[in-house]
Amino acid sequence: MFKAIKLALGGMVMAALIASGATAQQSEIQKTISSQIEAFKADDFEQAFTYATPSLQQLFQSPENFQRMVTTGYPMVWRPADVRYLELEEYQGSLWQKVQITDAKGVAHLLLYRMQQTAEGWRIGGVQILQMPQATA
Repeated sequence: MFKAIKLALGGMVMAALIASGATAQQSEIQKTISSQIEAFKADDFEQAFTYATPSLQQLFQSPENFQRMVTTGYPMVWRPADVRYLELEEYQGSLWQKVQITDAKGVAHLLLYRMQQTAEGWRIGGVQILQMPQATA
C-alpha cells in the first residue's frame, strides 16, 4: 500500500515538473514573438529581424527586405491592436504557437508561428496565416 502511494506521488511530481517545463518553454516562445511585435510597432526592423531564425535571415538577406515582406504580407503583425496567445503544439518535430491578432480595424487574424530553438534562444522560423473559424448561430 505504502509503495503504491509512493509511486502515485512520484508520478504526480514528475507530471508537475514536465508541465512546469512546458510552461516555461511556452513563456519563452511567447516572449520572443512579443519582442518581435514590439520591434515592429517601433518600426525597428533591424531588431525585429534578429528574432528570425538564421535560415529566414539568410532567405531575406537584410532587415529592409524583411520589412517589405512584413508590411505588405503581414500588416496585422506590423500594427496589431491586440495579441492573444492560444495553444502551443508540436507537429512533425516543430513547435507551433497559435496567436490571434486583432488589427487596427478590429479584424481578428489567426496565425501560426513555427518556433525553433537556437543557441541564442527561441527564434521564429515562419508564420502562416490560418482561416478564422466561422461563427455559427
